Amino acid sequence: METIDEIAEIEKDLVNLARLSSQGADEDVRLLLAKLVRKYRVARPELASQLDMTLKASRTRSNGPAVLRRGMANSEPSTMPVDADSRQSLIRIFDDLDGMSAPLLPDALFVRIQSLVRERQERDRLAAHGIKPTRSAILVGPPGVGKTLSARWIANQLGKPLWVLDLTTVMSSLLGKTGSNLRAVFDHAKQNQAVLLLDEIDAIAKRRSDESDVGELKRLVTAILQEVDAWPDSGLLLAATNHPELIDPALWRRFDAVLMFDAPQAAVLAAAVRRFLGADLNAFEGWVDLLTSSVHGMSLSDVERSINALRRHTVLENSDPAQAVIDMAIKGAPNLDKPSRQQLAVELARSGSLSHNKIMTLTGVSRDTIRKYAGPSPIKGRGPKKGV
Repeated sequence: METIDEIAEIEKDLVNLARLSSQGADEDVRLLLAKLVRKYRVARPELASQLDMTLKASRTRSNGPAVLRRGMANSEPSTMPVDADSRQSLIRIFDDLDGMSAPLLPDALFVRIQSLVRERQERDRLAAHGIKPTRSAILVGPPGVGKTLSARWIANQLGKPLWVLDLTTVMSSLLGKTGSNLRAVFDHAKQNQAVLLLDEIDAIAKRRSDESDVGELKRLVTAILQEVDAWPDSGLLLAATNHPELIDPALWRRFDAVLMFDAPQAAVLAAAVRRFLGADLNAFEGWVDLLTSSVHGMSLSDVERSINALRRHTVLENSDPAQAVIDMAIKGAPNLDKPSRQQLAVELARSGSLSHNKIMTLTGVSRDTIRKYAGPSPIKGRGPKKGV
């Protein structure tokens, strides 16, 4: 017999399926069906078999969800749009319907992102008061700070995959066809009430006063502005940029919301370190503060790479976690700015692993400063005194 949690999980999946079907989102329905077939194949084989039969009986069974996920092209209108010449898919799909962790963001930014989700979940309630949900938002910030991950989480919360149009790859050698590619993607996304992300929008939506761009490219900017204006509130249009200074000012006015993603600060970095340590968190628990100081100034993607490298090294070399953290901190010290080096020096001193004199040599932070913030050194032997 199923447990209460298992029954609740099945009910949740069926509600999501019914909601997508009622919205006429055929592509999303097929994608979710495929996920449910895999999900219940072992625990509920009869249910999985019935869902699989439904999927195969759909009118686009020859171009099912697996094709969509791999980005393979097909010319039928129900499939994802493709470039007419290369036959490459114009859209990448992030399918996170099985669930994902919330992005690591400052509280204020995360609250705004949650509001985007809630507006769409309670769209009918807003409509009863004559209010429309936010149709579009542009995500601004340097690489690796969580823009794409946030877009994926938004789509996940809405029970949809994220469709990503990478504007650097959609550019055709024949600029006239680039406009056709854009229209095909927007039309398809609107028909399916999709969550669409225009990645690196600065690649096309440059200032129209940029004299280095040809006239056709400037006309593309106008085309994008028109598409953003015409975007319906049944879907959600997102855009991301690392270079806001390049974007045509008129585009900013078209988006309903602007979300600023800054370099992660200490609280977010500490949460990131804990998350990326994963199953090894207990082994490194006493060294989280030192790890956080050593990754100061990194993007979240760089933090993840560094922590993963640390974990691999500890396992393969059978290293002591404490020593591995200290080695990582010392190695990265020269790359830190002065305040970050000072914080690192203090954390090293608090760890009791090195003398103040050694820490001063490694970080360039004076012993007086270290002593001021970390207290007296627990390790004796600070080197010979002057005149001895």
